Amino acid sequence: MPMGNIDVHVEPWVEISPEKYRLDCLPEVRRFQGRFEKAQNAGIEQPYFRLRTEDPDKVNLNSYNYLGLNGHPEVLQAAKDAVDKYGTSASASRLVGGELPLHRQLEQELADFLGTEDAMVLVSGHATNVTLISYLLGPADLVIHDAFAHDSAVRGALASRAKRCQFSHNDLSSLEEILKRERHNYRRTMVLVEGLYSMDGDFPNLPELERLQEKYNFMLMVDEAHSMGVLGETGRGIAEQFKMRRSEQIIWMGTLSKSLASCGGYLAGSRDFIQFLRHSLPGFVYSVGMTPANAAGALASLRILKREPQRVAKLRTVSNTMGRLLKEANLSTGTAQGIAIFPVFFPEPHQVMQISQALSQRGIEASGIIFPAVPRSASRLRFFLSSLHTEEQLKRAVDTLQELAEG
Repeated sequence: MPMGNIDVHVEPWVEISPEKYRLDCLPEVRRFQGRFEKAQNAGIEQPYFRLRTEDPDKVNLNSYNYLGLNGHPEVLQAAKDAVDKYGTSASASRLVGGELPLHRQLEQELADFLGTEDAMVLVSGHATNVTLISYLLGPADLVIHDAFAHDSAVRGALASRAKRCQFSHNDLSSLEEILKRERHNYRRTMVLVEGLYSMDGDFPNLPELERLQEKYNFMLMVDEAHSMGVLGETGRGIAEQFKMRRSEQIIWMGTLSKSLASCGGYLAGSRDFIQFLRHSLPGFVYSVGMTPANAAGALASLRILKREPQRVAKLRTVSNTMGRLLKEANLSTGTAQGIAIFPVFFPEPHQVMQISQALSQRGIEASGIIFPAVPRSASRLRFFLSSLHTEEQLKRAVDTLQELAEG
């Protein structure tokens, strides 16, 4: 309609469908609710968010308390003392007021334990991967990850907007084929692997990865969330497992929530590289510092690990027992190396969830892992072991599992 010399054009009203703006109508929300209701109608109880109890009659094979340090008196006391001294929060980014003596003590002792020049700790393991990968890479780069890489690595790769490729799980010839075909087309290339794969319990050939790194000139990042404290004679991880010195040209990432019974992530490597990240990595600079309790708890756990390497040996003994029992029961564990993590495979996802529920009802906690966490054809129960587990507990778990699988 004309308004003076201004011609105002009014667009016709277009109705926007609810699935484009209503949160409860988003397609992904509706799909989730559909799956949830289907499981309920099939009589399968909600398998997630089960309340953990400290019932001594229960066998907990759900927790990655690998070295039994969660609840250790020294760790508890260290966390309590830190809260008494510093409060419950760092209350600021470490760059501008949140730096505590505990932070640097933990980082220095962590670097010394791992055999690197320096290390830094962040408040979340998942966020550590996302922020680092997305920060170092961009649209001109290539990221190649194992097909079974953790969600955090994939999220970081997607956020970076780099070209993303994946190689067949633990198949380094598949990795080399991609490097031959693609490496020369990109500025930077980063290869992402895990020190111990949390879903399958196997680990990559580190010497061969270093050979490929030297040949094709890429950045290598090793996520040791599950291998630190588990692999190697004294729990120093995959490098010690292969009796190798840690290369300063590898980004060593890990978490504090498994063997170190705390919460958070870490990055370790050369002094210059870590110093650069400490002053610029978004997930560190723009995030609050690690809580005093978590820093103190991780530091106390690390000191116990250094003092008591027999905990690592005990975990290996427990793992050998579990491997033997599962083999005697003719239960398939796939490519698991027989250290701390044991998947047991079943052909159908609903079978996995039903067995997980039945185990829980009999006092045995083990996670059912199904799509999308793993491929549809690779549904499994997953068992995490601890140095605290007894042979009696493991035998009870495997005997019950065998009975349910055969029934």
